Amino acid sequence: MSTRDLLDPQLAATVASIEVSLDAEGLARLRRSRVAPSTSDRVARHDHVVPGDVEVPVRVHRPIDVEGPLPALFWIHGGGYVVGTHLNDDPMFEDLCPRLGIVGVTVGYRLAPEVAYPGAIEDCYLALRWTVDHATELGVRPDRIGIGGVSAGGGLAAALALMARERGGPGVAFQLLDSPMLDDRQITPSSQQDDMPMWSRESNRFGWQSYLGARYGDDDVPVTAAPARATDLTGLPPTFVSVGGLDGFVDEDVDYAMRLNRTGVPTELHVYPGACHGYRAAPKADVTRQSQRDRDDWLRRQLSD
Repeated sequence: MSTRDLLDPQLAATVASIEVSLDAEGLARLRRSRVAPSTSDRVARHDHVVPGDVEVPVRVHRPIDVEGPLPALFWIHGGGYVVGTHLNDDPMFEDLCPRLGIVGVTVGYRLAPEVAYPGAIEDCYLALRWTVDHATELGVRPDRIGIGGVSAGGGLAAALALMARERGGPGVAFQLLDSPMLDDRQITPSSQQDDMPMWSRESNRFGWQSYLGARYGDDDVPVTAAPARATDLTGLPPTFVSVGGLDGFVDEDVDYAMRLNRTGVPTELHVYPGACHGYRAAPKADVTRQSQRDRDDWLRRQLSD
């Protein structure tokens, strides 16, 4: 029996329709795809450019007609470090902002292979620092800013928490890691399987090679590039980790969550049977709905503290 035989039947059609093999040719094709424009009238969106050695675009989402400072979720998009845009996250915040009463901040970091590590994580750190420094004008509670991301964005969020700790700030209230891409070494059993849907072993290698550049394969890759390499996880914020049971990242994600837990970091872990990487692309599937409920329940608890 192959891994694909264990795939949730409600995900099968979606996987078959959008699955791609990520390589140089596939990357060019994916980057040509367009982002659907936002249409919601429940959320106001404002674009900013964070100044620095490199200008970093951010988009701020705020529920309409909600006054006073609100908690915020600083979100980092996925795409294997090589594809995607922060504008892809508009639908997520059109839903979350009015329903949870939060401000969403999304960051447009530079992509590999054109810009290798530490380009993306430094962009994210600069944008997070800007968000905290401008909290008052953004209508955000500076003490209740959490970070999160999906896939490579989850890896960057984990790295961002480590970087903020190492640099003495800014403070991070919580981190939400959705199927995070954490380990460049690909040494776990799940990362070495050949038949993982949506994000193959070959795609994973391409993403890491692109992001790490000349560092790929080295023993001394920094923890802010590959958070799974971190041996000291003390002082990190409360953490939510979720991943599909058929995701090549499942072993590294479960290990990271368990090590956080053993260190004393309040950590909630969810592994969804039959779910592959990118399963949220099937929004009506029962497993997707369950994962969203779990995420939202955890977020509400963090936002209310």
